Amino acid sequence: MSEHTTYVKANALLDRARAKGLRLASAESCTGGLVAAALTEIPGSSDVFERGFVTYSNEAKRDMLGVPWPLIERHGAVSAEVARAMALGAIEHALADVAVAVTGVAGPGGGSLEKPVGLVHFACARRDGGVDHVERRYGPLSRAEIRAASVMQALDMMIDAVDAAQRRP
Repeated sequence: MSEHTTYVKANALLDRARAKGLRLASAESCTGGLVAAALTEIPGSSDVFERGFVTYSNEAKRDMLGVPWPLIERHGAVSAEVARAMALGAIEHALADVAVAVTGVAGPGGGSLEKPVGLVHFACARRDGGVDHVERRYGPLSRAEIRAASVMQALDMMIDAVDAAQRRP
């Protein structure tokens, strides 16, 4: 993915959210704030992008987003359940209408047979209801490639959520 492609997609997301009067937030683990960085790279994004949570540790997921500790213990941080809880936590703890969450194993270490390097879970929540989940298994890409692909997936999910959301009164 090129920086230009990311910029174009992020700009399209901001334009769509702006047209509906919607605010955005991100809750990121393996991407470490790259989704927020992609959005805030664009001048004027502050009228749409409300905040980003970088919750790299399990404690940060619990403390900043309210992800229940038993959920993390039962399913692990890299799971559909935790991704959904992160997205809902971002909606609850931000003044946003749409929030995306990203949690995964970007590598090169840290993978297992059950959760290999390249496994990333995404969730996107809308304040007006609905949480979508996507699981990606990027395989043997580099850490940078996994993180870049994850940013694109997160932006795509946010575009879909903004398109599905009601215009803010």
